[in-house]
Amino acid sequence: MEDTMAVGVDIDVELLKHEIKTTYARVSDNPGEDFVFPTGRAWAADLGYPPDLLANVPESAAESFAGVANPFALGRLQPGERVLDLGSGAGTDSLIAAQMVGPAGRVTGIDMTPQMLSKARAGAAAMRSTNVEFLLGEAEALPFESEAFDVVISNGVIDLLPDKDIVFAELHRVLASGGRIQVADVTIQRPVREDGRRNIDLWTG
Repeated sequence: MEDTMAVGVDIDVELLKHEIKTTYARVSDNPGEDFVFPTGRAWAADLGYPPDLLANVPESAAESFAGVANPFALGRLQPGERVLDLGSGAGTDSLIAAQMVGPAGRVTGIDMTPQMLSKARAGAAAMRSTNVEFLLGEAEALPFESEAFDVVISNGVIDLLPDKDIVFAELHRVLASGGRIQVADVTIQRPVREDGRRNIDLWTG
């Protein structure tokens, strides 16, 4: 049976995920390409990322930054906190978070695109960051125990996923009591036409 999900119209979820992986593999492998969304270190700087911390992120990671806003504008992370970066991509947010939480803290980035994970791991190695790790996984079935994190950050990822109820249920499951979510994402103010909702390129872009 075809894996579809009703979001006003039926979406082929497996096709959508394949196209998302394809798009962000290109962002990883060809960061200089002209995408429909802005990318790179200069874009992160424009979004207000802390310049002292952004400067420490290797160019190999920062060049494939593809966030939509700045989750740290909602509050600086505290030393010792356990952080999940949902859809960590090339690792810029995770590597900044690792600097904020310090050696007593821990950052775990999770992403479903292998090329991005490789780039993020290389960036962590270049920074000699021992308090950050990057894992392959999907937002709808997080491979973590309940209450494993104090903070969840995410940047331009949840908007790509059709079943947001499942995603937020998983985030709340892995958050410790009193934990918080700092999400930078895309929202819309007007309904999308049906033909637009069927356009995979609009979902991935």
